[in-house]
Amino acid sequence: MPASPNGHISITGVSKYFGRHKALDEVSLEIPPGSVTVILGPSGSGKSTLLRAINHLERVDEGFIQIDGDYIGYRLKGDKLYELKEKEILRQRVNVGYVFQNFNLFPHLTVLENLIEAPIAHKQLSRKEAIDRAYQLLDVVGLRNKADAWSRHLSGGQQQRIAIARALALRPRVMLFDEPTSALDPELVGEVLDVIKKLARSGTTLVVVTHEIGFAREVADQVVFMVDGKIVEQGNSDAVLNHPQHPRTRQFLSKVLS
Repeated sequence: MPASPNGHISITGVSKYFGRHKALDEVSLEIPPGSVTVILGPSGSGKSTLLRAINHLERVDEGFIQIDGDYIGYRLKGDKLYELKEKEILRQRVNVGYVFQNFNLFPHLTVLENLIEAPIAHKQLSRKEAIDRAYQLLDVVGLRNKADAWSRHLSGGQQQRIAIARALALRPRVMLFDEPTSALDPELVGEVLDVIKKLARSGTTLVVVTHEIGFAREVADQVVFMVDGKIVEQGNSDAVLNHPQHPRTRQFLSKVLS
């Protein structure tokens, strides 16, 4: 059997407009398979828009994004890109797990039901296999004892850990995290970051938008700093966080680290 593709993200000349506002400005970035990329920047810098573009939750106006060579949201015909139908886009999204700021769990389902729904709906697993997989993932996030709880009865940190487990249920090649701790009380942040750190050692490609500089320092293979829709600095965590070259990076870090 050929080796399965493994989560290489290639972003080429991507721009995105909202009216006259250019939210992304010719962004190009390579994210190697199995790596952890942390995206930093002030509010409104385009971080979340870029993340949403990676799985075509946001259509791009220029440029393109590929995962393992496949165009995301489009098909190449001749030298033109044509947008895929919604069904095909949904099929592509199976490969890209997405964890939102606000958990987005189904409140009318138990934790276990939240985890098994997508693998069964996508015909990836039988019900029994999906349940077995769900318990494995609950072990990963340390919440096996909450399988039968209603998601709305969990703390914010527990809900976010379940949201991570749910995103992993389809065995994605890539995991995207959009400020996964920003909606949490400070004492709950650590338990969510610990789960992401565990994933960082698993070989899944992770892209994390966050303000948690300590996490970036500890886990990131690559740190990307964005301002006004542009990448102004990128490199390994030591280079960007300890020896920033761009004045906007230095200014941002002096504020968040002071």
